[in-house]
Amino acid sequence: MAIIEVAGLVKHYGDHTVLNGVSFTVDQGEIFGILGPNGAGKTTTVECIEGLRVPDAGSVRVCDIDPRRDDDELRQLLGAQLQTSALPDKLTVREALELYSSFYRDPADWRELIEVLRLTDKADAQFRRLSGGQQQRLSIALALLGAPRVAVLDELTTGLDPQARRDTWDLIERIRDRGVTILMVTHFMAEAERLCDRLAVIDSGRVVALDTPAGLVARVDGEQRIRFRPSAPLDPAALTVAPEVTTAMSAGEQLVVTGVGNLLLAVTTVLSQHHVVAEDLRVEQTSLDDAFVALTGRSIES
Repeated sequence: MAIIEVAGLVKHYGDHTVLNGVSFTVDQGEIFGILGPNGAGKTTTVECIEGLRVPDAGSVRVCDIDPRRDDDELRQLLGAQLQTSALPDKLTVREALELYSSFYRDPADWRELIEVLRLTDKADAQFRRLSGGQQQRLSIALALLGAPRVAVLDELTTGLDPQARRDTWDLIERIRDRGVTILMVTHFMAEAERLCDRLAVIDSGRVVALDTPAGLVARVDGEQRIRFRPSAPLDPAALTVAPEVTTAMSAGEQLVVTGVGNLLLAVTTVLSQHHVVAEDLRVEQTSLDDAFVALTGRSIES
């Protein structure tokens, strides 16, 4: 059952069109990702869903509520972690949670939240004394204080080190397990692949694809890549005699071979014929990053 419905969103800033007919639905209980490069319209989309911006055309419904007409009720059902947010430097974790709890009719138990988010020992710490990861976990706690049915997380792990990012991913999965539907914005491919049940790929204000991560990858030609360092000099052209091989080229000390079918067997057979061993061999399948490039014509960093 759809808990978020977005239909034909259009948003202009002057002569610049930021959103141009964005449409998708989010089902209850799923982690739904919005993936795209910077400037694609991701944050504007979620701000329309949160009721922070009014679209020029189109409609949004969250839990069957129109954010433009009943934003007070929406605040009781939707929690949001904004892309950029901060608290007063000297405000403690406890004070922030008690303050935000007062905004809701039936708030969650903030003591339980900070225990789940591993912030109990920081309850009396000032915001400025928290690490980046701790500040992010506090931001999530504030988003969940209203016991929302939907949580919107915008670029949640930007700026975090790899371990803090993985810890945050574990946390998001636990939040979903508590029954919260999650709408998350990201430009990290690994994050989208790890967490999202479905993805809307947005580019230049349009949804260019909507599918599961595996479904998006499957849309791209399932070509494989093999990288290895030959134990002796080998002309890459020698590998193209195998029908499974599409291309073979040098990349520094490595050879990179692309192809289909049982590519690994084909390559190792040719190498054996030339008395060459493949050292440091890696087999690479098509990735979500490859799918994004195929769908948009550019990398997500563009």
